[in-house]
Amino acid sequence: MIRISFLITGLLAFAITAVSGFALIPWLKKVKFGQTIKEIGPTWHQTKQGTPTMGGLMFYCGSLIGVCAGFSLLLSELKTIAGVVYTNQVVSLCISMLTALGFGLIGFVDDYIKVVKKRNLGLKARYKIVGQIAVTAAFLYGQYVIGHINTTVTVPFTSFSVELGMLYYPIVFLGIIFMVNAVNLTDGIDGLCSSVSFVVALGFMVISAAYGFYTNALFAVAIAGACAGFLVWNFYPAKVFMGDTGSMFLGGAVVAMAWAINRPEIILLSCIIYTCEALSVVIQVLYFKATHGKRIFKMSPIHHHYEMSGWSEVKIVTVFTAVRAIFAVLSYFAY
Repeated sequence: MIRISFLITGLLAFAITAVSGFALIPWLKKVKFGQTIKEIGPTWHQTKQGTPTMGGLMFYCGSLIGVCAGFSLLLSELKTIAGVVYTNQVVSLCISMLTALGFGLIGFVDDYIKVVKKRNLGLKARYKIVGQIAVTAAFLYGQYVIGHINTTVTVPFTSFSVELGMLYYPIVFLGIIFMVNAVNLTDGIDGLCSSVSFVVALGFMVISAAYGFYTNALFAVAIAGACAGFLVWNFYPAKVFMGDTGSMFLGGAVVAMAWAINRPEIILLSCIIYTCEALSVVIQVLYFKATHGKRIFKMSPIHHHYEMSGWSEVKIVTVFTAVRAIFAVLSYFAY
């Protein structure tokens, strides 16, 4: 029954996300919710000007409906095999969904201001940070309530652990906000963020199912299915972009999945692509300022560097996703 609930969740999330594109994309075109392409990007990206954005709404529906459908089956099975309802796992699932939606709402407001209010920079940075701080604080409080806060951190592949004490909280607070924005930065070429996030979710699904975190596995399956459904429309050449509406939602989902397995440090391996994308921006900016105008990368985030080096968008997506798949295997053994 558990396997059936996972299968139904994944298929339903995929189908609803994919089918919703037939309705949402024409509507986004009708109301002219099109992507504005920045002039500082690769020149050939200008052909994507006006491509419908805010497509992340598609996998909101797919993932949430998939979770609800699969959860009804999973819950009855958990009662049968354990005799009790896994209260913490149920609460953890709710926290995961609300966290993804909370960050997604910030992204939605950002996109809305860009496409409706015609302010290309979107939501002002200070308001965006305040929103992210609020969602992060609520998320960590929820994790504390269900006992998923462990200030002892173990280095992957070793028995070495460090008790961080109170230092844990500012580190993970900044780490969560960093990771959510790193996922956002990965959404820069057709199909990249959705492909990488698909493999990330599958990795968390395997770990969660293997070690009894069934509701987190269910959530991961829903995210994977929704990403696959979105790729029907988002793979090169993209007919719709997820926008911050989608990338921030995925960022929240990734963070929630990492904490739900009680080993958030695994995120260092499982989210290596996101981290490299964000660090490439940080390194580029710091080096540019330190050397008065010189650059390490041809353009950042790093996927644009490879574009400027002659790689096609499909090649970049394929290589980045393959690297992520390798680290998914490493994450499993590290756990």
